[in-house]
Amino acid sequence: MAKTATTSDRAADRKDDRAPGGYHPGEKDTGVVKPKGTARIRAHEGIETVDMAERKPRWLKVRSPGGNNYRRLKELMRSQSLHTVCEEAGCPNIGECWEAGTATFMILGDVCTRACKYCAVAHGMPTELDEDEPRRVAETVQAMALEHAVITSVNRDELPDGGAGIYAETIRQIRKRVPGCSVEVLIPDFKGDEDALKVVMDAKPEILGHNLETVERLHPDVRPGGRYWRSISFLGAAKRIDDSILTKTSIIMGMGERESEVRQAMSDLREAAVDILTLGQYLRPSGDHIPVARWVSPDEFRMWKEVGEGEYGFRHVESGPLVRSSYHAKEQAREVEAGGAGPIQEVMEADIPAPAEVPTPGLVQLEMGRPGSNGSKDG
Repeated sequence: MAKTATTSDRAADRKDDRAPGGYHPGEKDTGVVKPKGTARIRAHEGIETVDMAERKPRWLKVRSPGGNNYRRLKELMRSQSLHTVCEEAGCPNIGECWEAGTATFMILGDVCTRACKYCAVAHGMPTELDEDEPRRVAETVQAMALEHAVITSVNRDELPDGGAGIYAETIRQIRKRVPGCSVEVLIPDFKGDEDALKVVMDAKPEILGHNLETVERLHPDVRPGGRYWRSISFLGAAKRIDDSILTKTSIIMGMGERESEVRQAMSDLREAAVDILTLGQYLRPSGDHIPVARWVSPDEFRMWKEVGEGEYGFRHVESGPLVRSSYHAKEQAREVEAGGAGPIQEVMEADIPAPAEVPTPGLVQLEMGRPGSNGSKDG
């Protein structure tokens, strides 16, 4: 059990828990967290993955953050006890974005109830819910004079609504304090709860994002607790609820996906009428996470942008080695026009328990293909 009496006690607990493999991003004290599990996945059997000691390609080199605005923003976040996914997920664009005065706020704490094999956010069981967080986020958005705010979160599977109410209140508080600021949310799947999705949609964000992350074959290994068709259909249901709101998702490249599988994922996402797709290179956070299967070249990323927009009809594709979900988000909110609903409008796989509800670890999806199709996507 995590100690809470003093900072030194919590740090000691964290150090002790590090021994069995608990992963802690950055220098922050996240309390006691659990290990990510094995870094080996079935999809990597028989292929040569990238060693962590291998030098990265030149196109992945970025300057270390440390400018005046970066330091000011970091101090502001700490003074308000706020988290950013920029720090927690080790985003390579943190220096560029923070120097420009933009950041992606991470609400609902900094410990996630799921243990995705690619993600740098700490995994464990959160201990509290900060109901005053929406006000502090909105005041920080106001202090930063932001024109576009991006809000994301950890998974909070132990909460009845998955944290949807906090999302909605955060949107409302930003609207109240900064009326001209557009808001983008990057939500979890709320275990497929459409009522929770509607709570967020009713608060009218400009962009509703939920990340697919990877292709169907890799999904069971790299995203325990998530479901491929749940994620796609959740975005489709969002369009049915309100098709005036842009929908957005992301695929991480370089985890072992094949070209045909990326094309299939694009096709599946367009059935859910997803408007915006982002594609970026997977960067391994630590030895606890799955290895990089390959480095994807800038030329290939440019090709995928052309394929996504030209062949599959995404209204915008942001594609590049260092692209992340919120990269150039302000421009997307202002320049991309939302499309109507697609064939997929009902949530699938909503009856699968999330990890926080299951006494044994390692929940994964076992069958492939669209639910109810006996493995075939055409059924």
